[in-house]
Amino acid sequence: MSKSLKAYDVIRSPVITEKATLASESSQVIFNVASSATKPEIKSAVEQLFGVKVKAVNTLVRKGKKKTFRGITATQKDIKKAIVTLEDGQSIDVTTGL
Repeated sequence: MSKSLKAYDVIRSPVITEKATLASESSQVIFNVASSATKPEIKSAVEQLFGVKVKAVNTLVRKGKKKTFRGITATQKDIKKAIVTLEDGQSIDVTTGL
């Protein structure tokens, strides 16, 4: 892992949505991660924090959307997400938190 990012800095929060719940049935967990985090950093952070074996890491960047609130237009931040596939027999319960 790089000097600047520690495990808690790489993994920001778990994503708890209907789609993430369906992905958990196929031993996948979705996290919001730091925008500068790489796949090896994400893999080692998940293995270190949760004590599980990671098979693969896929990442995506959701571009920020324009939103209008009370006549003021603003742009939301870009969000990087990581879809972490776990080895067979491994599981993470993200509802309990860290």
